[in-house]
Formats: sequence, C-alpha cells, structure tokens
Amino acid sequence: MVRAVPLCVVVIALIPAGCGQPSASARDEAVVSTAAQPEQGGASRAVATTSTRPRIVFLGDSLTAGYGLERDQSVPSLIQGRLAREGYAYEVVNAGVSGDTSAGGLSRLNWSLDGPVEVLVIELGANDGLRGLPIAAMKRNIAEIITRAQQRGIRVILTGMEAPPNYGPVYTSDFRKAYQDLAREHKVVFVPFYLQGVAGIPSLNIADGIHPNPEGARIVEQTIWRALQPVLKKGGE
Repeated sequence: MVRAVPLCVVVIALIPAGCGQPSASARDEAVVSTAAQPEQGGASRAVATTSTRPRIVFLGDSLTAGYGLERDQSVPSLIQGRLAREGYAYEVVNAGVSGDTSAGGLSRLNWSLDGPVEVLVIELGANDGLRGLPIAAMKRNIAEIITRAQQRGIRVILTGMEAPPNYGPVYTSDFRKAYQDLAREHKVVFVPFYLQGVAGIPSLNIADGIHPNPEGARIVEQTIWRALQPVLKKGGE
C-alpha cells in the first residue's frame, strides 16, 4: 500500500506550464532526445532525431521533464546513462511537459510514439489530482494511452501518483486505486508511486519542495530502473 503524501508534495501544477528549465551539455552517453520541451505559454515543440535505435519514451509532466534540473540530471537522462553503462542500445526520449494532465498526454501521444518505440513509461495524473479533475476521466485518458501503445506492440510501464488530501479521503483513495485498476486491467508493469522515497523529504527536493533535486532524481531513477530493466533486451536487439 502506498502511503498518502502531503499536499505540497504533489502540487506539480503550481509550476506554470510555460516555465522552462536550465540546460547544459551532457556527456554523450547521458544525452536524451527531447520529444517535448516546455516553451512560452506551455506549448511544446517536436525535436527531430535521426537515431534508428529502439526507443524508450517517457510521457509525463514536470517530473519527467526535469523541472529545476540540468537536462542531464532528469530521470530520463539518468536512465539513458544507465542503459549505456550496462550495454543496452536504446535511445531514451523525454516527452515531459510541465503542467501537463492526462488529457494533455493523450493529445500528444501519436507524435510522442513516432519512430521505433519499444517501451513507454507513463508518468501522468498528478495535475489531474491537484485540480480535482474527475478520476474517471483521468482513468479513461490513461487507459487510452495504454491501449494505443499496446496496439503498436509497445511495452508499457505505468507509474502511480498520489492525490492531494484536500479533496477528502474518498477522492484520495479512489485516485490511488485508479492506477492499481489500470495496471491490473491492462496487464502492464506497475510502479505504485513515482516519487517513492523522495516525496516529502526536503533534502531530496529543490527549493519548491515539490520536484526532486539531483539526489532525489537519482532515487527515482533507481525505482524506474527496477521496473524497466526486466523488459529490456540486451543490446536493444
């Protein structure tokens, strides 16, 4: 059972969707392709990539985008580095957009899955919960994302999120259960809580108390790696 977390931990949408993030040159093995980058006004742009390697796409919000971090410190970038070190020839695509909801993720799914995608990691729903959006709608959106990916033969990893407690215990419980039901109904790999071991710990988050700092991101990377590694093929072949 995933423990409930304080409201401040999951207030992802308090960071405006139009906020950018610092960037820096990364080591070659730790550079990830950016399929969606936040821009002014919360729009996103596609970044072309010519790689023919099989891809792992991270579809999410600011937690995926790496808000407040250097680009090579985001969780997708850390996963790319781990893949290179351990001999997996995959390209990681960071399709994270700050402030995004499950509906936003669904709306940009088709181009996020462009190319030879083999694995999709879904990190969506925190902003639905913050805004008190209907859980049934969130569940339908994520179910549609999973279904479309599976129809293409893509392996799916679903990560859960916690709703803020101010909407009451029923909403919080139903929100958590929606992820559990989706994982069971669609038979996908499931990470119950994306921020496990990081949420609510000041030393593992940036100054806003919401988004992981570099140390926190490394803990999230370890959580995701434990779910991801078993579905990979050595060498990406």
